[in-house]
Amino acid sequence: MLNTFSLLKKKIPPISLGMFNLIVVLWLSIALNISFYQKIAKLTPYSGLKAQLFLAATVVVVIALYNVLLQLFHWRWNAKLLASALIFIGGFSAYFVSSLGAVISPDQIQNIMQSDAREMRDLTSVRFILWSIFLVILPIGIISQIPIKKEPAPKLLLKKLLHIAGSFAILAGLLFVFYVDYAAIFREHRDLKGMLSPQNTIASTLSYYRHRAPKQDLPLVAYGTDAHRTLPASPAQKPKLMVLVVGETARAESFSLNGYSRNTNPKLAKLDVINFSKVSSCGTATAVSVPCMFSGMPRKDYDEQLASHREGLLDIAQRAGYKVTWIDNNSGCKGACDRVEQWQFPAELQKKWCASNGECHDEILVDALKQYIAGIPEQDAAPRLIVLHQMGSHGPAYYERSTAPFQPFKPSCDTNAIQGCSQAELINSYDNSIVYTDHVLSGLIHALQDDPKYQAGFWYLSDHGESTGEHGMYLHGAPYAIAPAQQTHVPMLMWFSPEWKAQNAQQMACLSAQKSQELSQDNLFPSLLSLLGVQSQVIDPQYDMLKNCAPAKAGT
Repeated sequence: MLNTFSLLKKKIPPISLGMFNLIVVLWLSIALNISFYQKIAKLTPYSGLKAQLFLAATVVVVIALYNVLLQLFHWRWNAKLLASALIFIGGFSAYFVSSLGAVISPDQIQNIMQSDAREMRDLTSVRFILWSIFLVILPIGIISQIPIKKEPAPKLLLKKLLHIAGSFAILAGLLFVFYVDYAAIFREHRDLKGMLSPQNTIASTLSYYRHRAPKQDLPLVAYGTDAHRTLPASPAQKPKLMVLVVGETARAESFSLNGYSRNTNPKLAKLDVINFSKVSSCGTATAVSVPCMFSGMPRKDYDEQLASHREGLLDIAQRAGYKVTWIDNNSGCKGACDRVEQWQFPAELQKKWCASNGECHDEILVDALKQYIAGIPEQDAAPRLIVLHQMGSHGPAYYERSTAPFQPFKPSCDTNAIQGCSQAELINSYDNSIVYTDHVLSGLIHALQDDPKYQAGFWYLSDHGESTGEHGMYLHGAPYAIAPAQQTHVPMLMWFSPEWKAQNAQQMACLSAQKSQELSQDNLFPSLLSLLGVQSQVIDPQYDMLKNCAPAKAGT
């Protein structure tokens, strides 16, 4: 390939910087933004020839806009470097926009910043490799070999001014003619700017670093320093053991417990669970939802910077006397568990449940919970809160999120290049992952049922949902304001042992009465602390699901 580029360089005559800019502008504006123009075509208020003229005007507007920017920043000494960077950024952002229906936003940049190598590997496919070669590497190789001729500075400046003036004239004229239409479209569809590459990635990255990037070395802010438990239990009363499962990428509409036509919850349906059918997430990505749900801040007031260096739910439970442990089968706790025990999978469990690439099936959590409980000294009567973080239904490799005995729906999409699968195959793979989650959750509940030492509680709540092609969108991470219900409507359920129910009968009745009420991840922080018998002034009764319950009996 290098020889080909060298031969190409010898055959191409030198061109002016203006012509070089035009070539780059046409590639950025047209080749990398087909999905953007397709979206515009669907939103155009016109039909027939007028619709075609409106679409052509949009293409010209983008070309003129990018031409102005390149004339300002491109000079002979840096043009190839900047053009290569723009093609690189634009090429990859265009892949996610066109192939996965993603909208590039600060949230998506945050997801990328907090992704690990395993998550990035899951996005790699043959389609991605081919795209990288033909729409990123090859164009960069070609423009790097185009010779740019020297021009006298006065002549070059004059040409740049003429290009800029001409582009502004075109912009002014077209925006004047179609201003009302553009204003209406972009006002109602603010996500459109997240589809235009490469400006979407550049603008979102700048916004992320300006407003969301974690500040370094900020002092830890104490929170809930008055936290304490209610009166200790009598010697005859068992200590509490609460298991909180943080799900991954599970959407409520795919749970048969919520009315889905397919039986995706065959095992949970046989257990005495309290299922909450109308629960919304704090965000559309793990990097937002997990810190938010543990922060004590409701979604409308959530401050990422403050959450990153303030104590949260787990700190408060620990201060109140609970032994708090986080067991992770995902990409970490996003800061929520930094000051509590983080239990690591022993080698024998990794050998049993993990692949060579390090990914582990969620059944490792069942064995881990059993092993963890078995390892608690007999004389240890401390109450405990254990958080299990699932791999769940993390995409796009849904087919890897279940094992053969829990794949009832066929044919499935057995690739991470989900764009090449039919909608039916994709849904089958996703639903199989929900069936597997059903198996894992029921296994965890059975593990708690079998333990005689504790009065046990179980709470499952997914971090966010997932799009599987609905509205042309895949995966998750859409801006919350425009995110479809598939990404924000999440499953939530609880289970309690007979001993817990006996000690807290009124709480059980209160929770059961809220099964069909509008709830959210905002309810987790105050409600879980209340279930644990923890009292603090930071518990907001507005979001406490137990606020209408009579005081529970004294307990740990």
